[in-house]
Amino acid sequence: MDQRRHSHTWALALSAGLSALAFGAPLSAHAQASAGVWPERPVRVVIPFPPGGTLDRVGRTLAQRLGEQFGQNFVVENRPGGNGVIGADVVAKSSPDGYTLLFNASTFVTAPLTMSSVPYKVQSDFAPISLVALAPLSIAISNKLGVTDLNGLIAAARGRPGALNFATGSIGSAGHLCTAKLETAANISVTVIPYKGTTPAMQDLVGGQIEGFIDPVLGSLQFHRSGQLKVVAVTSDQRLPNMPDVATASETLKGFSCASWYGLWAPAKTPSALVDRLNAAVNKELGGPMRERLLADGIVPGGGSVADFARFQADDIASSAKIVEAKKIRLD
Repeated sequence: MDQRRHSHTWALALSAGLSALAFGAPLSAHAQASAGVWPERPVRVVIPFPPGGTLDRVGRTLAQRLGEQFGQNFVVENRPGGNGVIGADVVAKSSPDGYTLLFNASTFVTAPLTMSSVPYKVQSDFAPISLVALAPLSIAISNKLGVTDLNGLIAAARGRPGALNFATGSIGSAGHLCTAKLETAANISVTVIPYKGTTPAMQDLVGGQIEGFIDPVLGSLQFHRSGQLKVVAVTSDQRLPNMPDVATASETLKGFSCASWYGLWAPAKTPSALVDRLNAAVNKELGGPMRERLLADGIVPGGGSVADFARFQADDIASSAKIVEAKKIRLD
């Protein structure tokens, strides 16, 4: 994201107005009637990446909370493959009846920018429901590199242009775009190694097979605390309460920040009454215990209306397209 866009993102997530929205506006009598008795059977929540990463953890938490709220199972189904396209396409082609939903990261709207062909259109084949959370990223480094801060990483990368291998959990992900942004801001060059999800990438980072990985903080937190890798910076505007010893990237590179985000979608043509009902339910959960759990993990709760999320999504597509074009990021 460019700096103005990213500052707007954090302001949106942290504003008092958004907190007020966290309980959701009640549905009108007409909307409640249109939504009927849904859900009468389990709801499938497709996550198009492998289990174990931050996306999966947040998605499973939300599914559990929604299941308890509605008195019906919300069953997570991991459908990885194709840079997230396979699982998303399953949802796009599902019946728009509220029984198949997509929980995904910002990769969902940015990855297609790197691909010559995608079997769906993000803004016309899906109905946005809610922004669920924003996740600051960590710049995590293998211990074998022997650096302790961002300045040390920059010096190592400048001394060996293109020699340091940085993972990305998927092409066009927030971490991938942030890596590209770091290259530009720090005047360095690294080699990006694509992985099929964040979990195997983190395993290779801990094992020393790669030198770096920029991904949501939650994924690297335990390994940083145990000394198995080094987080040299976080990409939030301020230091994080759960990692107060780690500097922000902007302390070294003025104005540098980026984040991933997570959202919930339904297939296009899902009745607006159902979409509104789900939006209200998500907002309710983000105003309850789930909010504190996210904050404890260094993740900023989202929320807001369906229209808010649609605008947010469109803005991120526009700003990410500039990075993809400038760095010529392509999957195929």
